[in-house]
Amino acid sequence: MPRKHFHRYLPTPEAILAKRWCAPFRPWLGHPSLWHLNRRSVPGAAAIGMFCGLIPGPFQMVGALLLAVPLRKNIPLALAVTFYTNPFTIVPLYLLAYGYGRLFVGDGEVPHHLVPDGWDFSALWHWALGLGKPLAVGLVALALTLALVGYIAAALAWRLHVVRAWRRRAAGRRAGRTL
Repeated sequence: MPRKHFHRYLPTPEAILAKRWCAPFRPWLGHPSLWHLNRRSVPGAAAIGMFCGLIPGPFQMVGALLLAVPLRKNIPLALAVTFYTNPFTIVPLYLLAYGYGRLFVGDGEVPHHLVPDGWDFSALWHWALGLGKPLAVGLVALALTLALVGYIAAALAWRLHVVRAWRRRAAGRRAGRTL
């Protein structure tokens, strides 16, 4: 991954840890692994963000933070990856999770309202509760699947970037010797 590109947009750990609200959490948030981009932290943070992105409501980032800290993965990246769920993608993702859950649970009947009646929080909450067990099982299964896919994709992207950099350096060395 192009670290210089990401460092331009990520906050520095010092800037975050200097905030007053952060004072009680400094012992946990001060670990360097939580802020560095490397081949171990990036795929793990991507997996955490993909998993926590399906947590309902505004608790996605809290879940990502609570998983990233003890697992020592990059906090800003884990938080940023949760943004794949938004008001435009959440309903299709929940429908996909419902179908995925029906594969595991085997619930034969399809509810009449596969689309929520309204778009406010209350209507979405009642719609999600009406889908029941297949949705609950499907959300966990889809979250685990997306986490696995996110981990593999980030690890492969990191590896591809490293191989390209090696080849560029080797080509530069070869070109320098022939001159």
